[in-house]
Amino acid sequence: MEFKTDIEIAQETEMLPISEIAKTAGVDEKYLEQYGKYKAKVDYNILNEVKRPDGKLILVTAINPPPAGEGKTTTTVGLADGMRRMGKNVLVALREPSLGPVFGVKGGAAGGGYAQVVPMEDINLHFTGDFHAIGAANNLLAAMIDNSIQQGNPLNIDPRRIAWKRCMDMNDRQLRFIVDGLGGKVNGTPREDGFDITVASEVMAVFCLATDLEDLKARLSRIVCAYTYDGQPVTAGQIGAAGAMTALLKDALDPNLVQTLEHNPAIIHGGPFANIAHGCNSAIATRLSLKLADYVVTEAGFGADLGAEKFLDIKCRYAGLHPAAVVLVATVRALKSHGGVAKPDLSKPNAEAVRAGSVNLARHIENLQGFGLPVCVAINAFPTDTAEEMDVIYDICNKAGVPCALSEVFAKGGEGGKALAETVLSILDDSAEVQYTYELDAPLTDKIEAVATKIYRAGRVSYTAAAKKTLDELTALGYGKLPVCIAKTQYSFSDNAKLTGAPEGHTLNVREVRLSAGAGFVVVVCGSIMTMPGLPKHPAAMDIDVDVHGKITGLF
Repeated sequence: MEFKTDIEIAQETEMLPISEIAKTAGVDEKYLEQYGKYKAKVDYNILNEVKRPDGKLILVTAINPPPAGEGKTTTTVGLADGMRRMGKNVLVALREPSLGPVFGVKGGAAGGGYAQVVPMEDINLHFTGDFHAIGAANNLLAAMIDNSIQQGNPLNIDPRRIAWKRCMDMNDRQLRFIVDGLGGKVNGTPREDGFDITVASEVMAVFCLATDLEDLKARLSRIVCAYTYDGQPVTAGQIGAAGAMTALLKDALDPNLVQTLEHNPAIIHGGPFANIAHGCNSAIATRLSLKLADYVVTEAGFGADLGAEKFLDIKCRYAGLHPAAVVLVATVRALKSHGGVAKPDLSKPNAEAVRAGSVNLARHIENLQGFGLPVCVAINAFPTDTAEEMDVIYDICNKAGVPCALSEVFAKGGEGGKALAETVLSILDDSAEVQYTYELDAPLTDKIEAVATKIYRAGRVSYTAAAKKTLDELTALGYGKLPVCIAKTQYSFSDNAKLTGAPEGHTLNVREVRLSAGAGFVVVVCGSIMTMPGLPKHPAAMDIDVDVHGKITGLF
């Protein structure tokens, strides 16, 4: 049996003009900046104008995913569509896809099947230019740091201690470590340098946590981009870059409005990776959505050990958010993978492997309950799933005391999301307060160890000499009260991608520590995680094409 691809389904959809979608969302035309017929930016200042109570926030997260993902975006979109079909005033708030994974392993990232946001080609490619603006702001600061050194180095910057990398929105391993400034005095000061992917840039993190233009400029000013010869931090404000960086980001700060396949409003804005950053859409987008709708469905990247933990411990702290429910997405296929089944055999029925792998699901449920929030499980259905395999998941959820619903949104859209919607509505608790993993007053090492032991179930934390030295330096400089953002593999609770299931007692290896003073957290790099990913042997880009009429194919 032949199934339509995601892009074929998306291209067959007759979209409504974005002005109509704006009316559905309650956005007056004066707040709308249209980008063609089907995309628009919404002036974030509407936040100060709309006088209605905030809606209820629903967070969608997942178990540890296999390489192709877990279907979080698909579930998020389908759940919102399902709630709309039940007459609820709901908005979906998503991250913007990065070109890196679009052209790398995962392909498109706008949902899947009959639970997508459209126009999916635009969303997956250039969209409204937000990522370009973020990359440009990042690279402006990089250029101004090197120029300051070239022009007499008035800030006494040590070229060996520049903490700011250039970035681009592409998986390009060749640029991880480079030497630049070669060719003589007029071409700059030779030094070791490198690139991060745009979604790992601190500018992206700042952008996603800022509350308005003034806060954005203040956060950009606080970015520590280098150190002097005597070890003092140098900020973007001292370099004189913050104003121009803010100017580049001014238009990008307004959230983007698009629609689902069922013509329901969707806000898409910002997109830090959860394995190397904090993994959530912008605080402005979430707050805007809560102001417009009674219910907001949003997602946090990768597994709950990464995206959900950072959403709750970082974003909720800074933005004053409190989810009324958490949806944990699981698939039979992923649980079989955690149960030791090889990728080619994931479609074969194997209830025992599902049971073996369900320890991963049980661990995530327990962790989320530890945050003090109501939890339900969504089984993202595949045609190859059997009733026996499903029963294993229902049994696990029953033992954990959480409801479980089948999500058939990929095949059936909003209709297939109604059972999940009913389950979510039944557990909503708007009075639930987030129980954070650690207190901000604790030392940085205590905060790292709290996440490592409570969320990852590690037995101990090991630090390289360089990482320990950086932690001591940051504490001495007054940054010890910041939250921690742990960068590690998304495939495991540990820092070893091959250690699937629910490992415990392992060692979390802290390789490097970086300060994100503008964003307001300390990045803790564990294991072999890369902030500039590489392309796989067969990149998704090899399957993407466009015909003479401009019709794009191959985006999943």
